[in-house]
Amino acid sequence: MPIDLTKSRHALAFIVFVVLLDAISFGIVLPVMPKLIMSLADVSLSEASKIGGYLMFAYASVQFFAAPILGNLGDKFGRRPILLYTLAALGADYLLMAGAPTIAWLFAARIIAGVASSSFSLAYAYVTDITPKENRAQRFGMIGAAFGGGFVLGPVIGGLLGEFGPRIPFYAAACLALVNLVYGYFMLGESLSKENRREFDIRRANPIGAVLQLKKYPVILGLAFAYFLYMIGHLSLPSTWTYYTIEKFSWSESQIGLSLGFAGVFMIIVQAGLIRWAIPAFGAYRAGILGMVAIIIGFCGYAFSAQGWQMYPWLAVAALSGFVSPAFQAIMTSQVPSNAQGELQGALSSLNSITSIIGPLLMTQLFATFTRAESSIYFPGVSFFAAAVLSLVCLMIFVPVVRKHGLTALGKK
Repeated sequence: MPIDLTKSRHALAFIVFVVLLDAISFGIVLPVMPKLIMSLADVSLSEASKIGGYLMFAYASVQFFAAPILGNLGDKFGRRPILLYTLAALGADYLLMAGAPTIAWLFAARIIAGVASSSFSLAYAYVTDITPKENRAQRFGMIGAAFGGGFVLGPVIGGLLGEFGPRIPFYAAACLALVNLVYGYFMLGESLSKENRREFDIRRANPIGAVLQLKKYPVILGLAFAYFLYMIGHLSLPSTWTYYTIEKFSWSESQIGLSLGFAGVFMIIVQAGLIRWAIPAFGAYRAGILGMVAIIIGFCGYAFSAQGWQMYPWLAVAALSGFVSPAFQAIMTSQVPSNAQGELQGALSSLNSITSIIGPLLMTQLFATFTRAESSIYFPGVSFFAAAVLSLVCLMIFVPVVRKHGLTALGKK
C-alpha cells in the first residue's frame, strides 16, 4: 500500500535513518582503503592512489548503466523494492571486500556494488513523492544531514577499528548494510501511488536515453552541466583526502577518521540547521551561490595548508557547500512532473556516475603525478586546486541559467 501522505514525517524519518546507516557503512572504510590496497598490491602510497582511482572508475562505470534502469523500475514498481535490493547488494559488496585475497576481488566487489548503487537517488525520489514542492529543499537538506551524520560516525569508527587491522571496518560496514536492509524491509512503506506509476521503457532506462529526456526541460540541462562540473571537483575529497593527509601530514587511520568526522559534524550543522533558515531567507538560488563560494575557498585552503591543524578551519568553511545539492535539487525538481521524478533522479544519477568515472581518475592521477619520487614539481594539493577551479566554473554557469529562467526566488518566503 502506498504510504499515507499525512504520515510523511514518519516516512521521512525512516528514509533519513536508511541514509544514515548507508553513509556510516560507506564512511567506515575510507581511512583504511590505502593500507588495504598497499598490502594487497605491494605498492607505494602514490601508486595505491592510482589503484584507488581505478576502483572508483570500475564502480562508477557499472553504475552509469544501472542507475537509470533502477530509477525507471522505481517509477513502475515503487521505490521500496528497488531500495531494498540496493541495500542487499551493498552488504554483499563489503563482505567480498573484507575477505578479498587479491586486488581483483576488490574490483569484483566494486562492480557488484555498481550494479545496485542507487540508494541515495532513490531516497531523493522517495522524499520527492511525499513532500510538497515548497518544502523539498529543506527535506533534501535533511537527507544531506543524514549523510553528514553517517560521515561523522563512519570514518571515526573506521579509523579506530582500522588500528586493529585494515579489514575490520569492512566487516563492520557489511553488518550495518544488512541491518539497514532488515530495518527497511519491516519499517519502510511505499511512497509512489499506483496512479502515479508508469510502464517501464528501455528507451528511457538507459543512461543516454535518460539524459536525453532532460531536453524537455531546458533549465535542467544548464543546471545539470553546472552540477556535473561541481561534482567532478567535489569528488577530490573522497578520492584523495586519505592519500593527501598521509602524504603531507603523515596522519594515522584514527587521525584521518577524526578529520572526516569533524567535517561531518559541520555538514550536519549546515544541512540540518542552517539550511532550514537559509533556503526560506535567501531562496535556493542565493543559498547555492553561498555554498559554491564556500567550497572554492575550502578547496584552496586544503591545497595550500602547511600544517595538519590548518585543515580543520577549512573543513568548517567548506561545510557551507551543503547548500549546493539541495539548491540544485529544489530548482530542478520544481520543473518536472511527479510521475517523472524517478526518471529525473535516474538521469542525475547517471550524470553523477559520469563524474564518478572522470573525477576519481582525474584527481588520483593528478595526485600521483605530483607526488611520485621522479616528479619535477611536488604539489600534493593539486587535486584540491583543480577542484576549486571547476567549482568556480560551475558558479559562473549556475548564475546566468537561473536568472534567465526567472527562478531566483524559488524557495524564498
